[in-house]
Amino acid sequence: MKKLLSLVFGLAIVAAFASPAEAAIKVSGDAQVRARTEITKSGAADEWDEELYWLYRLRLKIAADLGSGYFAKALLASESAGWFATISSGEGRETLELNGKEYNYFPNSLSDHFGVNQIYFGRMMQNSHYILGIMPINSFNNPIFDLAVYPTSAVGIPYFLINNDRVFGLNYGTKVGPGELNATLCVLEDGDWDSTGESFLRDEYAVHLMYKTNIGDVTIDPQLLAAVTRTQNFNTGDPSSNIPEAGTAPFTFGTNVIIPAGDTKITLSCFYTNDGIGLVDDDKIADYSAYVFRVKAEHGPVRAWVGYNAADVTSAPDPATLGDYDNLFVWAQYNWKVYDSSMGTFTLSPTVRFRDRNMNDADKDTRWRPEIWANITF
Repeated sequence: MKKLLSLVFGLAIVAAFASPAEAAIKVSGDAQVRARTEITKSGAADEWDEELYWLYRLRLKIAADLGSGYFAKALLASESAGWFATISSGEGRETLELNGKEYNYFPNSLSDHFGVNQIYFGRMMQNSHYILGIMPINSFNNPIFDLAVYPTSAVGIPYFLINNDRVFGLNYGTKVGPGELNATLCVLEDGDWDSTGESFLRDEYAVHLMYKTNIGDVTIDPQLLAAVTRTQNFNTGDPSSNIPEAGTAPFTFGTNVIIPAGDTKITLSCFYTNDGIGLVDDDKIADYSAYVFRVKAEHGPVRAWVGYNAADVTSAPDPATLGDYDNLFVWAQYNWKVYDSSMGTFTLSPTVRFRDRNMNDADKDTRWRPEIWANITF
């Protein structure tokens, strides 16, 4: 399905590029290399495990301005989790673990992982717009998709890392009162990833509604992400099972609040989810409630945040996934712009990430991830 959609939209964009001679086409991109040390301790282990990873990423962006507000955009990037591949994964390992899931990062050729990651087109008008395709959703700054898809591990930007910050859908936005109302009918991607490096789109439709407005200098964006079709049937076939026979329709709601404080921008995020199918690492869960709360501060080159996520799983195909989950996450980053010109930038970003995860006050997993990002844009 995904390959067919990519082909359809690829042909649409090629046609758009080829039609008007005056169309303005811009090609840009970025490349990044990361050196990461992963320090972990889990379960009853007394010692810390330490491994070194070298990761890289390349993204190419194509944008066409067709005039009269019409546009088309595409992103060519790795189809690996988080757009990253590894040069070395430590101790000869050929996998990298993200949010409890391991991925193979040694393709036979670049084409095995590099392809059309996003492709969408639309029109921007004076007071409204529409967009159709596989589009970005800004999940790095908006944790509603994190909580909706990964309710027991909604910290550490999992949707950005595993689902590559995209969704297939139709978006319409219009000015309503003092703010803007956006509505998106989308097909949720569940983050499954097979040995060939391809994730796939599932026929689980949802509506994402967001109204963004200002109250004085404060910006708020109350949101709702609700399934409009029932998710997969996860009934185990056991008459004593309490898994719903026909699946359920999850809903998630909350808001981000952006508060300017002099030269510092503070963002508060709070979201709640209930009644749906979600993921606990590789396993499906059927009945749960969860929330995520995050406080983020940005001041010049410094970005830092603290996030907390808690979930209560009351029914699931695997009884081992039942219980209470608590996740604490800290991100701290300094962005040093080494070079800046009209042609591009070169930035070094020392980054520290910390995650502490508990299940039923017993199963602990603690991770430190100090790393250095070297990023160039062009």
